[in-house]
Amino acid sequence: MDTIVRFFQEGGPFMFPIGIVLAIGLAVTLERFIFLAREKSSNRRSFEDILPLLQKRDFRAVLNYTQTSDAKISSIFSAGISRISSGRRDDIELAMEEGVMEAIPQLEKRTQYIATLANIATLMGLLGTIMGLITAFTAVANAAPADKATLLSQSISVAMNTTAFGLMAAIPLLLCHTFLQTKTNEIIDSIEMAGVKFLNIVSERKPNPNKEG
Repeated sequence: MDTIVRFFQEGGPFMFPIGIVLAIGLAVTLERFIFLAREKSSNRRSFEDILPLLQKRDFRAVLNYTQTSDAKISSIFSAGISRISSGRRDDIELAMEEGVMEAIPQLEKRTQYIATLANIATLMGLLGTIMGLITAFTAVANAAPADKATLLSQSISVAMNTTAFGLMAAIPLLLCHTFLQTKTNEIIDSIEMAGVKFLNIVSERKPNPNKEG
């Protein structure tokens, strides 16, 4: 603990902004992880509930279910069911694609901020090091010749702490960004796959008017 505190203190004033950037990035990562986990679970549960109704071609029951569900896949299926009366697969597919396009920004929301924060942490680390080196060379210029080498090496060591901390903040944030992006793509792929299954089922034959009401 003493080593960590000393490392942080010797890094200079830029250590604090980098720490704030790291904290914000981790907070966004946690919020996005919880959101995506809930979305994945709710989409899976909704699809498992809707699939038997689709196979029975009970579209009224499907529509009633989607109107009470918050899952993204439910809103997409609802948009598709609203076009079933046209009897054209293209109309149904376009309506569902519109639903997917509305869902994607909500799934990707704030994820890009994490990569941006990682870049900011790296740049702030470099800026802190440069400012530290400027201060070090200024101090060395006024020092005694015998002390210049020792003073310069110590000053450079302290200045490099800022770069090190910037990288220590940026690397995990980049890993978090990649992880969340992968999870987001998995959810989008699963929604698109469910949409294809929906289209295949409703396109097998014309819907039963009695089921549509």
